[in-house]
Amino acid sequence: MDNKYKLRSQHTIDLVRDLLGQGVDRISLILRHSDRHYSDNPRLEPFMGLNDPGKAYAFDLGKSFPLDLTPVLFSSHFGRCIETAYLIDKGFTSVTKTQLPHNTLGTALTPFYVKDITTATKMLIKTGSTPFLKNWFDKTIDESIMLDPEVTANRITDFMVSRLKALSPGQAAVCVTHDWNIFPIKYFKLGLPHENALDAGYLDSVAFFEKEDRIFAAARQCAPMEIS
Repeated sequence: MDNKYKLRSQHTIDLVRDLLGQGVDRISLILRHSDRHYSDNPRLEPFMGLNDPGKAYAFDLGKSFPLDLTPVLFSSHFGRCIETAYLIDKGFTSVTKTQLPHNTLGTALTPFYVKDITTATKMLIKTGSTPFLKNWFDKTIDESIMLDPEVTANRITDFMVSRLKALSPGQAAVCVTHDWNIFPIKYFKLGLPHENALDAGYLDSVAFFEKEDRIFAAARQCAPMEIS
């Protein structure tokens, strides 16, 4: 299967640097994994790891990460997310010569919202990815198959905010996940329309941060939005 996603690592770095320039000293970053192998068999989807370019992209992101922030790594339990977190760690430490704490797995970074994988897979094959996601966001898919998308967005956001509040100044929670975990945040929290919300390239991100005791989220497609 051909790669149809863009590399967004520079957008992520630019977003982090922009927030640092505004005086933000702690960031909770939800980040899509790097470029990976694909299969025409949807049942093999969970087992597709990073390809060689994807490994290089993740390492380079770690090397380019602003030195004002020390990453604290979290990830989904899928191999490609663990690989991405590991290589970001190795890229960062290749520059700083410091040792980061081990990556921690987070349930909110996994596809926890898929309640009936067999039925969801059949629907996905029949409709294609974009119509399936639009139906999910429009709440026309039964909750026995897919958890309510707004509940999903709230649960992931709660996790990201809790990671933010646990940080010390000069730290960044780097939480490696899947594009489907980022889409609901862009749609329900940032108010992006379908065509923009369903755009999350490799190493794309949403940043959560605090200013004047208020929590905000920001992405490359929009200005920061306050998170209630």
